[in-house]
Amino acid sequence: MFRVTKELAFCFGHRLMDYPGKCRQLHGHNATVAVTVAGGLNALGMVVDFAELRRRIGDWIDRTLDHKLILFRGDPLVPVLRDLGDPVLAIDDHPTTENLAKYIFEHVAGEGFPVVEVTLWETPTSSATYAPER
Repeated sequence: MFRVTKELAFCFGHRLMDYPGKCRQLHGHNATVAVTVAGGLNALGMVVDFAELRRRIGDWIDRTLDHKLILFRGDPLVPVLRDLGDPVLAIDDHPTTENLAKYIFEHVAGEGFPVVEVTLWETPTSSATYAPER
């Protein structure tokens, strides 16, 4: 089995409600996400074409996550910011790096890619990886 990884970059803002530290405030990150897929080789000798990953997953990241404020669905700022016309993505979990890695993983899997893990760096020194238990 082969594994290949495509890295993509995007910017996002979030806050962690009820967090006892600074991250409870609205703030932003320059993120890098690494999407790892695995499998056998196709007729061209590839697990998956990097360009196809970039096009389908990168375009989704650009539309859905890049320069968005990602908040927990129950955050009281969601309706206020939407009323102001700000680009808000409300998700079912708190927008931790761990939950965002899982969110991206689930989208990639839903696109039919043989994804095995997603790692999301919110800073150059802090990352979280999601890989479902086998």
